[in-house]
Amino acid sequence: MRRNRTTVSCALTLVLTLSGALTGCGGGGDSGGTGGKVALRFTWWGNPDRAARTEKAVALFEKRHPNIDIITSFAGFDTYKAKLATQAAGGDAPDVMQLDYRQINQYATSGILLDLGKHRALRTSGIDKGLLATGVVEGRQYALPVARGTEAIPYDAALWRKAGVAAPTTRWTWDDWADAMRKLSASKATKGRVGSTDPGQSEDVFEIRLRGQGKSLYARDGGLGFTADDLTRYWEWCSKLRKEGAVSRAEQTTQIDGSVENAPLGRGTSVSDFNWDAPSSGYEAIVGEGLKLAPLPVGENGTPSQYFKPSMFFGASAKTGHPEEAARFIDFLLNDPEAGAILGASRGIPANDSLRKNVLPKLEGFDQVISAYQKQFEGKLGDPPPAPPKGDASLQTTFQRDYDQVSYERMSPREAAENYITEAKAELRR
Repeated sequence: MRRNRTTVSCALTLVLTLSGALTGCGGGGDSGGTGGKVALRFTWWGNPDRAARTEKAVALFEKRHPNIDIITSFAGFDTYKAKLATQAAGGDAPDVMQLDYRQINQYATSGILLDLGKHRALRTSGIDKGLLATGVVEGRQYALPVARGTEAIPYDAALWRKAGVAAPTTRWTWDDWADAMRKLSASKATKGRVGSTDPGQSEDVFEIRLRGQGKSLYARDGGLGFTADDLTRYWEWCSKLRKEGAVSRAEQTTQIDGSVENAPLGRGTSVSDFNWDAPSSGYEAIVGEGLKLAPLPVGENGTPSQYFKPSMFFGASAKTGHPEEAARFIDFLLNDPEAGAILGASRGIPANDSLRKNVLPKLEGFDQVISAYQKQFEGKLGDPPPAPPKGDASLQTTFQRDYDQVSYERMSPREAAENYITEAKAELRR
């Protein structure tokens, strides 16, 4: 899947000379309040619904803690990441912030994040240990997972059924998936649509394939966990499907920009896609009631290769003047039952076990579909990988760029794979 991601490491470097361009409401180190109150700046990305729910939860926290004022701000994902990188580089990171999986390592090793493990006000017993570990860098808990998601195949079940193709199961293999894509593409019922978005451009799908082979995207030392041969085989497999007309053509795949509207399924040129479960809800307005979620095919040992990934984290600034209050606020957002009822699934299915049990029966609409989809994997998925190393965000762009060369047949899968490995090793050494 192609996603619009700002490369954190590059942004932090570039904005050092622009650190005065964007400033918050007071420095992170001396966030003062009024009338003797403590003021904490809290920022996040999201949509208006998430904002409204968050403001309501903040109001409840302030009511319970009249000595603390929470100064809030939010923006769209790309704008938020760029502004946060600017603030962090200028030493003005907000007291409490929402973080992406791919920001943790960079921000932690740059001294931007507070070690939350030192603050007893933060309770973590309700969060799965595997999920909790994704916020650990060099043995310290720098971020806490807010919610969880897992990879999915959103698909038009109505077209799938009309084509007479067997519905996806929790046990289907990659060979089963490929056969289904060929049948969907060949069926007159799909009206000229291909079976799926070409998975060759997706580092996420490649990672799932690697996990199914007992390998990983990154090794424990932060280097690559796969070889040029592994990537060559993957891109050769994708190219074969593309040439057979089972997955999207190059000109369709290269239009992907992170929005559902510009993905082949959103444009009405494919029957299915690859995405994370929560963002897949965006297809509902396009596909309609026929939108379903299927699991990714199982690995070579017959078990699921996908995993529960934190959809986002909360962290605090290492320079906050009020670390205890910041820890107390994060604890409230993650663990308080009333806060959980207010926030619901606005940030995804809660990572906290007890909150999740309380929230799930009250979900509506496509959130119910996501909940049911996740429920089938309870206790069956392996632990998520650690937070990606520095350079990962940049490498995602490189991965997509190199496969574009393959899909347009300007480079062979072998040439592109070797080019990627060379650039990846250089990037990870920085």
